[in-house]
Amino acid sequence: MADSTVREILSFAIEREKEAAAFYRGLQEKAGFKSMKTMLFELEAMEMGHITVLEGLEKKELRDLEPKKVTDLKISEYLVTPEKPEAEMDYQDILILAMKREEASFRLYTNLASRVSGTDTEKLLLRIASEEAGHKLRFESLYDEHILKEN
Repeated sequence: MADSTVREILSFAIEREKEAAAFYRGLQEKAGFKSMKTMLFELEAMEMGHITVLEGLEKKELRDLEPKKVTDLKISEYLVTPEKPEAEMDYQDILILAMKREEASFRLYTNLASRVSGTDTEKLLLRIASEEAGHKLRFESLYDEHILKEN
């Protein structure tokens, strides 16, 4: 794979993660409860961690980038994205929004990979997609543990 292609893909992915981190940072300023601010801070930190991972991928050989198998609880597929103003979101709304954002990122990278089938670029994009799927799983697990089991 051409170095410029790898750099372009990684640069695009890094910018998406920066946007996500800024989104969660903005929600922190509007959160009414300390526990919600803490959760949003953790989400921002996770997105910043994604940036570190993606920047680290530039230094790895592509053969080390096999996509990981990630379980999909499929919870987010049955939920509607909250339409409340950010200032009125509760823990459940934030989890749903986080799941939906990670789900959209997964679909984006999977769709991009399908356009370059059979190439090293596909492998890189599927690796990034599997990272996003892992993040979605984390939020779905929290939702299952704290929202579904409480009802």
